[in-house]
Amino acid sequence: MNAASYHQTSLEAGWDAIVIGSGIGGLAAAALLARQARQRVLVLERHYTAGGFTHVFRRPGYEWDCGVHYVGMAGDVRAAFDHLTDGRLQWNALPDVYDRVRIGERNYEFPTGEERLRARMKEYFPGEAAAIDRYFAMVNAAAGAARFYFAEKALPAPLARLAGPLLRRRFLRYSDRTTASVLDSLTGDRELRGVLAAQWGDYGLPPGHSSFGMHAIIAQHYFAGASYPVGGASRIAAEIAPAIEQAGGRIIVSAEVSSILTEAGRRATGVRMADGREFRAPLVISDAGARNTFTRLLPPVASQVAELDQIGPSMSHLCLYVGIKHDGAPPDTGAANLWVAPSADHDANLERYADDPGAPFPFLFISFPSAKDPAFATRFPGKSTIEVVAPAPYRWFERWSATRWKKRGDEYDRFKAVLAERLREELERLAPAVRGRIDYAELSTPLTTRHFANHPLGEIYGLSATPARFRSRLAQARTPLGNLYLTGADAASLGVAGALFGGVIAASAILRRNLLSAVSRGAIARAA
Repeated sequence: MNAASYHQTSLEAGWDAIVIGSGIGGLAAAALLARQARQRVLVLERHYTAGGFTHVFRRPGYEWDCGVHYVGMAGDVRAAFDHLTDGRLQWNALPDVYDRVRIGERNYEFPTGEERLRARMKEYFPGEAAAIDRYFAMVNAAAGAARFYFAEKALPAPLARLAGPLLRRRFLRYSDRTTASVLDSLTGDRELRGVLAAQWGDYGLPPGHSSFGMHAIIAQHYFAGASYPVGGASRIAAEIAPAIEQAGGRIIVSAEVSSILTEAGRRATGVRMADGREFRAPLVISDAGARNTFTRLLPPVASQVAELDQIGPSMSHLCLYVGIKHDGAPPDTGAANLWVAPSADHDANLERYADDPGAPFPFLFISFPSAKDPAFATRFPGKSTIEVVAPAPYRWFERWSATRWKKRGDEYDRFKAVLAERLREELERLAPAVRGRIDYAELSTPLTTRHFANHPLGEIYGLSATPARFRSRLAQARTPLGNLYLTGADAASLGVAGALFGGVIAASAILRRNLLSAVSRGAIARAA
């Protein structure tokens, strides 16, 4: 990837399209415009590295991903990646059991394959076989209906107005309900409900607040198992970039956009940079998130702000990045993810913790990225990495919001140290093979996410996965402003795959072509 620094690069003033942000949604949209329409796309990234949450960061001898922990390899996802990278991006399958769940002192496994997962749940809960069957049926029905819901987002506006209500209706019946309301209707077994919702950190809201539509999309996404990019998460951006560059486009880092330029407030015409320079294009695509787009890059409109406030931001989080040094074999941790909750009542766990930072973590997600990547040992011999993720309300850190990165003061550093030590203790308790072998540990907080991702409240997933999100007409590729489109997670759904298809949907809406089908056909043709 030939990403160049804004202040060290000479750029033309005019482009076919401008993309604000280089997350996977921005890169996917740019690559599709380049491949399908030979458009010269300028991608502007405020961070010093491209890739959004697919980028990695390094410390001497170590490398960690910032947001890619595992990706479901259902057919459409793999086809989209293959199309955008010409099949260069390679994936390593996680173990047959890709997620291990621990609730209290009880352990549960999530194996690859829908029928095997269904059978395993029935082994754990033999008296709940009928409820488990009903659960899988509802997940599949909701995820199937989501295809029509997202297809509507890719249609030209006149056709969407005509066909949209019909295409959206079936999915909205599921997305309007919370995950808890659906699970409560299926079974009275509290433990089973807790296990089925144990991966709620993948979409950032506990069952009582999350849309069942979002839960179903994520749950089905992993039925066929999960994989991790060979060479690390940064390979995603690196392998998508050539499609943009080969058509004459550029990816520019350290390039902060301050506003979107408009013509009489009716249509987008380009962007103004933080240094006052302007670039023009007949298309502007924002991968900065709906809230940033409608409240920072454009003059706020009261009705839009109110709609975004009703949805709210997604979860903010802590992540302890751990490095292990070893002379011989790495610690025997395995590559499966570990989900840990103190009890099956996820909403009560979170509520208690939000009021008291010393309460048990409502969930821990422990990822072993070096064990997932077969190329890691070659790049970093004698080293292993681990990531320990926990939610953390932004309000805990709001008092330091006006401070600068790495200069937030002693009180902040002490608070971080307490949280980091608690996470470290939990890691050593849950993965005893690493006890006494930790060489390096560094904690990120919601302020870290705010600084690097420019998410106003340190949210990791953009707009929250509430039922209101799926009713919103701001959470889609088309915007009320002509020539301006959203891409990424806020144009589709949460997570890596959601952001990826936000890019496909945005490009489809712009080119008025069904690129969802084109992506699949292209991948099939290459495999033939």
